[in-house]
Amino acid sequence: MSKQITSIQNSYIKQLVQLKDKSRERRKSGLFLIEGVRELSLAVKGGYQLDTVLFYPDLISESEIKDFVNSTINLIEISKEVYEKLAYRDTTEGVLAVAKSKIHNFETLKFHTKTPLILVAEAPEKPGNIGALLRTADAANADAVIIANPKADLYNPNIIRSSVGCVFTNQIATGTTEDIISFLSSNNINIYCAALQASVDYHTQDFTKPTAIVVGTEATGLSDTWLQHSTQNIIIPMQGEIDSMNVSVAAGILIFEAKRQRNFK
Repeated sequence: MSKQITSIQNSYIKQLVQLKDKSRERRKSGLFLIEGVRELSLAVKGGYQLDTVLFYPDLISESEIKDFVNSTINLIEISKEVYEKLAYRDTTEGVLAVAKSKIHNFETLKFHTKTPLILVAEAPEKPGNIGALLRTADAANADAVIIANPKADLYNPNIIRSSVGCVFTNQIATGTTEDIISFLSSNNINIYCAALQASVDYHTQDFTKPTAIVVGTEATGLSDTWLQHSTQNIIIPMQGEIDSMNVSVAAGILIFEAKRQRNFK
């Protein structure tokens, strides 16, 4: 029989609300919240360690949860009021989990090919853009995503939501711009920077070799440090009235050109 919590004044529920709302609490505790069946399933598949699973029985049963989580996981049945207090989204399947964060450094990256394809994003600020970049990288089956100078922590609920759980399916590392450039250079990975300066059309380049495609923010682009270490700056020819596009759209165009050159392997 699972434990039950029905009050939003419960001390544990208050702690979980802090995990949902405060990046500081997530960093301090090493825990974060996952919401939704698909997201939870992907986290389990991605090797994330679950601490507790909470469920609202009017939307999902205990037996359904045990279909995709280990039977030894601590289960807590919660009331509608508690579920609505913890849920980030209006319409989900009635299940949340408390999970342990992973370490995201260069040592955790494992490449299973001699020609890795990596997506690098410098200083993305909007969680929705980070989530979209992770979703794009998953769709292309990129070997890794590296985030330089991140402005939001990876376990922000909006990143998990907008990535539709792809924060759990990608290999991810974070670091400073300088450290990432050093990592790429030491591994002989070509650096292709999406930039206006000294650039050539993206489709003219050979992305079949070890490749990092680097994108910056829509407002300021990439820092000079990236441009100074670029193998080649690349540009997407714009044929309309505006001169830029959403960073995740641009990343998708570039990374799928690399996949096309690789025969989608």
